[in-house]
Amino acid sequence: MIKLICSDIDGTLLNAERELSKKSISVIRQLKNEVPIVLISSRMPSAMKHLQKQLGILKQPMVAYNGGLIIIDNAVKQTTTIPFDLVNDIVRSNEANLHLSLFHNDDWFAPQKDQWTRRETNNTKVNPIIKSNEKVLKLWKTSNTGAHKIMCMGEAKLIDAFYKKLSNQLNEDLHLYRSKETYIEIAPKKISKKSAIDFLISSEFDLDMTGVMSFGDNYNDIEMLEASGLGVAVGNSKEEVKLAANEIIGNAKEDGVAEFLTRYFKMR
Repeated sequence: MIKLICSDIDGTLLNAERELSKKSISVIRQLKNEVPIVLISSRMPSAMKHLQKQLGILKQPMVAYNGGLIIIDNAVKQTTTIPFDLVNDIVRSNEANLHLSLFHNDDWFAPQKDQWTRRETNNTKVNPIIKSNEKVLKLWKTSNTGAHKIMCMGEAKLIDAFYKKLSNQLNEDLHLYRSKETYIEIAPKKISKKSAIDFLISSEFDLDMTGVMSFGDNYNDIEMLEASGLGVAVGNSKEEVKLAANEIIGNAKEDGVAEFLTRYFKMR
């Protein structure tokens, strides 16, 4: 019996305009009083909160940064960051001068206004603080602040080279996730979407993973889908993600999640 629904956002729940469709909003608003619904994403909190508000689930847990930050009703319940010294190593390793955005809590520090900054602003509806990586490191050094996420963006060939470099040097400490050929999302090794769900079901919900229904589309969703009682991949998922899922449904752009929830819970 499903007692908790966890859904990825980008590529899973949002439509072609990077928005929630009327159908998705309607279905989730109908379900939210029967089954808790948790958004679980690599996004920062402010890039998720407006979606929670539209869905009427502001009081429900929010899992940001792929599990690095868990918030319930504006209170931080768990936080895991890339340590400052490791952030410093990553920035120093960026010899190709790729775009490195640094994230901590609800702060997004972008090194400059460029095509990558504009793309992320368009996708997430959040504006960054423009500050060079060097200045952020100087700001964070005194308080030994770490990053919840580092987003590396640039030409695919250069991203490939940087990915290999980080994999060889720092693979034991970091999750390196290629969300696109021009992106690397960098997070602490010890967290994941599954680890976040494990935390929630041990502290907030009276259930185990067999009672979890999860939705995803990309590599960082695989562990979550495999561990859930019902792991569901949208039709536009990577092939590896489909192999990890119990069910494959319609595409995100065609309201695949909403259509599946309607059928599964026999909604009118």
